[in-house]
Amino acid sequence: MITQARTGPQPVGSSDFEVCYERYWWPMVRLATGLLGDRAAAEDAVQEAFTAVYRRWSTLAEVTRIGYLRVCVVNATRTTQRRQTTQRKHLRLVEDRPAAGADEGLIQQFDRDALRQALNLLPLRQREVLALRFVSELPDAEIAQATGLSLGGVRSASSRGIAALRSSMGELR
Repeated sequence: MITQARTGPQPVGSSDFEVCYERYWWPMVRLATGLLGDRAAAEDAVQEAFTAVYRRWSTLAEVTRIGYLRVCVVNATRTTQRRQTTQRKHLRLVEDRPAAGADEGLIQQFDRDALRQALNLLPLRQREVLALRFVSELPDAEIAQATGLSLGGVRSASSRGIAALRSSMGELR
């Protein structure tokens, strides 16, 4: 009988973790990008979340792993937002916006920027609920689990967030 030597110690269930990483990395990056509005920061937050999940992988029940991952992503984006808020307090950045031209790509970019700007004006909980609902396409129960809100709180935050977006997007047009 021929056996292969291991190249190093592998944690129990590491292949399950790799499958999880491959399957959920992109959806979690989309979620974090919706919450943060910045892809690079979102990828960093997702990497932090996967690191946290990896540490507890063997102790997590299989049915709770994805929910725990989602909670870790939301928490990592909150931490990133806190850091960004502190940085904005101490730094004044000049933002150069490209002028909107007749080209459709520029118009679409302007619309995306306007939406991101309107999202950034929302309170944190409303922004989280809307990103989980429209970017990750989660039902209210999973949004409640990921954010720690009640079902009524999720619905209320969603309703108020959409109303605020409609109002602010109407003013921008």
